[in-house]
Amino acid sequence: MDGTGSVLAAAIAFVGAHFLLSHPLRKPIVGAVGEGPFLGIYVLVAAATLGWLVVAYLSAPLTPPLWPVGDGIWAMVTAIMLLAAILLMGSLIRNPAVPDPAGKVSVPDTARGVYAITRHPMMWAFALWGICHIVVYPVAANIVVAVAIIILALVGAALQDRKKEQLKPEAWAAWKTRTSYWPFVAIAGGRARFGGFGMHALAGGALIWLAATWAHIPISGWAAGVWRWIV
Repeated sequence: MDGTGSVLAAAIAFVGAHFLLSHPLRKPIVGAVGEGPFLGIYVLVAAATLGWLVVAYLSAPLTPPLWPVGDGIWAMVTAIMLLAAILLMGSLIRNPAVPDPAGKVSVPDTARGVYAITRHPMMWAFALWGICHIVVYPVAANIVVAVAIIILALVGAALQDRKKEQLKPEAWAAWKTRTSYWPFVAIAGGRARFGGFGMHALAGGALIWLAATWAHIPISGWAAGVWRWIV
């Protein structure tokens, strides 16, 4: 199997294992061994498949980029990644979509901040990361990894909706009427209002955005984000 093929196989294993263990296999395994051992199995499988993906990616040959990437594309992606960072940091507080081992569902009274943008801000942060990395680094191995992250995030968000509806149908149905799966749809439809961002989202997002884009310099050897025009 060539380098890109190995990356594809590892990506399928990583994403497939996550979905299988999170959904159809979770209940029978928990019933057989208990919640604690199941979490141990889940972590081990996730770590093993992620490790395989990382090794395969680092070992894959560098293929020619599928399109040229200029400053215009970099500027667009830099702005989108700031939004992704804000979504990620904003999702860390009062996020009803985060899996709860106790099976509880508690939704905010109103959709504000990142939740007005989408009810799955964390998942969309990862999806936007994947899309942006495809756009600025369109080589085969990177595209495979980024697509895997996008699928994991967006399909996972849809499956979270289904699971939350089963746990607490009325609360989640009410939350869905005030929010949207797709970013900005609820705002455009008048079901949510833009604003109400906490400092943890705005300041935290900006800090993560600056730090993560700067980290490309020592890790990959080339500047990303605003550092392309500063360094």
